[in-house]
Amino acid sequence: MTQEPAVEQLIARGRDALARSQYLSALDDLQAAAAQRPGFADVQNMLGLCLSMLGRADEALAAFARATELNPGYVEAHVNQAITLNDLGRVDEARESFRRAAEADEAKGGRFPSAAAARIANLHRELGDAYEQAGAAEEAVAQYRAAVGIRPQFLDIRTRLGRTLIEMGSLDEAAAELEAVLDQNPGFAQARANLGLARFRAGDLDAAEREWRRCLQQQPANAQVSAYLGMLERRRGEARSA
Repeated sequence: MTQEPAVEQLIARGRDALARSQYLSALDDLQAAAAQRPGFADVQNMLGLCLSMLGRADEALAAFARATELNPGYVEAHVNQAITLNDLGRVDEARESFRRAAEADEAKGGRFPSAAAARIANLHRELGDAYEQAGAAEEAVAQYRAAVGIRPQFLDIRTRLGRTLIEMGSLDEAAAELEAVLDQNPGFAQARANLGLARFRAGDLDAAEREWRRCLQQQPANAQVSAYLGMLERRRGEARSA
């Protein structure tokens, strides 16, 4: 998968540095990861934590806002946003963020308390990433499915699941996962780019083009999607000359 191992290594390094309170080091890796994959809510939340600990509260709030836009049910990001707002003396806004966190937590239900469920889901995701990097796609899919079963609103994990299914050739399953992501967040450009890829590999070039054109409307400078469209035009050219 193009660039994914490098991105996952950046995220893993950033998470590890954050856990060790090495905020500047974590920030460097997480900003690099976010530049390549801006649609990962977990990365945005970790960025916010780093920025908050470095005293860059306004930037931290912007990162938490991106995380909750990508995943409105992200309880931890709502809580982190509320804590940062409270530290700034913006008590009414902090109260509202805590309210949204409580509503999201209540809506989730499930077998585990929110913090535990998020941790377990992320552990499944980390193991899935490790399997994927080792070339064990079926094992990666099993771990991503386990994560999604616990936290279906973690849209970045569902997107990884969709992309891995594409690489396995399970195109209908991949499209279903990615459509579920886009139902919850139509602005998730990475999920839409991957849905276009699933359509392309299934031979539906018109549907692929529609998805990729919508991506470029959202992110005109998205080089990956521009490359996909170039690939599509080459495929059409080959078909015309055949």
